[in-house]
Amino acid sequence: MNFLDGHLFPENQQPLIITAAPYAPSWMPSDFPGEIAVTMEDQIQRAVDCYNAGATVLHLHVRELDGRGSKRLSKFNELIAGVRNAVPEMIIQVGGSISFAPETDGAAAKWLSDDTRHMLAELDPKPDQVTVTVNTSQMNVLEQFDMRDIKGTSMEDPAVFNAYKEMTVPAQPGWVEEHVRRLTKAGIQSAFQCYNINSFESVERLMRRGVYKGPLVMNWVAIGGGMDAANLYNMANIVRAVPDGAVLTVEASVLNVLPVNTMGIALGLHVRTGTEDNLWNQSRTAKIGTAKQIDQLVRISRELSRPIATAKQAREISKIGVFYDTTEESLLANGFAPNRNGGQQGFLRKAA
Repeated sequence: MNFLDGHLFPENQQPLIITAAPYAPSWMPSDFPGEIAVTMEDQIQRAVDCYNAGATVLHLHVRELDGRGSKRLSKFNELIAGVRNAVPEMIIQVGGSISFAPETDGAAAKWLSDDTRHMLAELDPKPDQVTVTVNTSQMNVLEQFDMRDIKGTSMEDPAVFNAYKEMTVPAQPGWVEEHVRRLTKAGIQSAFQCYNINSFESVERLMRRGVYKGPLVMNWVAIGGGMDAANLYNMANIVRAVPDGAVLTVEASVLNVLPVNTMGIALGLHVRTGTEDNLWNQSRTAKIGTAKQIDQLVRISRELSRPIATAKQAREISKIGVFYDTTEESLLANGFAPNRNGGQQGFLRKAA
């Protein structure tokens, strides 16, 4: 992204898109009673609360009545339909992990099979986005945690802690290409989760080969444990590589969430927050729910005179429902340099 003179002036920045992540599949309802929703009615209400607070994108997971993350697509369909009815303009972004929560205490926290994740393209009602991980990686979501972050929670159980510590993300090239094709065919936008410069470069090569021909909407995932660490240098590295036409959301974990989001707001980027990423206020004196986390970001953004995106603006900025006919059109719309005429476009290119 190019930062020209005046890039910190609010009149030269897009309205802020806030993504809410209230469903917290790695936590149990007992970890934050009254905040982590279990019933379908309460799960729908969390979406309403987040929307009313100022979030226009909902990162969606689903929970069963026993408190565990759901792996049933019928439950996803039910929640999507409920959210569509309650807040029809909100962008629904289904978490592509479905649910990585371990089935039993001490079991490994594994993502579902490739075929099961492909079925997200068949959800009905159709979500606006599905998150797409790129490149298989370690995903030790606990590496950035302080032990105070898990005090009094289910994560204090060594077996549960170890299950998440040892988690990996399966996202091989063949699976990614097929998944993106299926989502595109269904009219669902791929929301790319980029853990570092390597996964971003793989997304760029996908686009240069014409596997994905749509708006580049992506998260920089700074949670450590195989992903980037949440620091200024890593943020600058990814931001420098991302083209001007992309929609870049910054994402972190635990007490990194608020400062990383504050930097993102100041720079004109977009942000994500919620109990999936963090349970605690900055002093760890109390837990803080997703709607109150959104309130913080709205307040900070208003102090900087940067407006909060309406749902209509968020859809326009993210170009929901837009796909391009050609690779060249996609590259131009996203701000990439054009492909070399006749050049080899990445070592994964297949013969026609």
